[in-house]
Amino acid sequence: MNRRTLLAAAICALSTGAALAQPEAYPNRLIKWIVPFPPAGAMDNIARTLGEHMGRKLGQTFVIENRAGAGGNIGADAVAKSAPDGYTMMIVANGMAVNKFLYSKLSYDPVKSFAPVSLVAVVPNVLVTNAASSKAKTVSDVIAQAKAQPGKATYASAGNGTSIHLAGELFTSMAQVEMLHVPYKGSGPAVTNLIGGQVDYMFDSITSAMPHIQSGKLRAIAVTTAKRSSALPNVPTIAEAGLPGYELSPWFAVYMPAGTPKPVVDKINAALVEVMKLPEVKARFAAIGAEAIGSTPEHLATHLESEMAKWGKIIQSRGIRAD
Repeated sequence: MNRRTLLAAAICALSTGAALAQPEAYPNRLIKWIVPFPPAGAMDNIARTLGEHMGRKLGQTFVIENRAGAGGNIGADAVAKSAPDGYTMMIVANGMAVNKFLYSKLSYDPVKSFAPVSLVAVVPNVLVTNAASSKAKTVSDVIAQAKAQPGKATYASAGNGTSIHLAGELFTSMAQVEMLHVPYKGSGPAVTNLIGGQVDYMFDSITSAMPHIQSGKLRAIAVTTAKRSSALPNVPTIAEAGLPGYELSPWFAVYMPAGTPKPVVDKINAALVEVMKLPEVKARFAAIGAEAIGSTPEHLATHLESEMAKWGKIIQSRGIRAD
């Protein structure tokens, strides 16, 4: 009986593997999509938008599960430890490239623990200031103030190691100025204090800054990306406004556990790329300032390597830590 049981189990395992290897047999049950940050942010919005339309396309439900904490590490750890059967995936941001350098210990390897699927979007950060109390209107104005009063000008962030913080570190490094970094627990309280006049600047996500720019409370000075944002077409990039070569492009991408069969990864990739072309998806992305990308798994793997090389040097040279 034991031999029969073992033989049956082996046949079952082989059958399961064969089924996963055939993209037409996948998916046949719901897919869990882990978002390693709280609901309502750009990352959560992107996952829910894409999950809704991918579910229609693939005929299965995508269940969004928010597992926030430790700069995205809690969610990433859960995915790294999940079965590579195609039924668990996650959306990540720049943290995938920088957390290795920000935290003394990680329970996963950003490269070896995951199978890259696709880049999905860029959501620019924008350098903003208090429209009522600040005289700064250009990048040159910000640099001039920082040079005139070293260490006095302040910029807020959503926390150490966030793209908002790193945008400021890159700015001060390239401009060769001293500015005081003021970290907060999230973008919300940081923006509140910027509007209240407690801090001077912020390299905020366009998603959270846009309502305050539109209301006139914040003044948009420049965006951090290499090209102008379609959401703020009249706002220059930091590179064209005074710091040539400056670029921080907060990106979002999709990964699955390492070992997920390539046919399954390719099927999810194809669905992602296709639904990002839908007019309704483009409209919902535009509402939060996101710009769709879409890529091959191979391109995402190369992109992660280059981002780790770039930000690893900056984080280590500036002594930035998150723990």
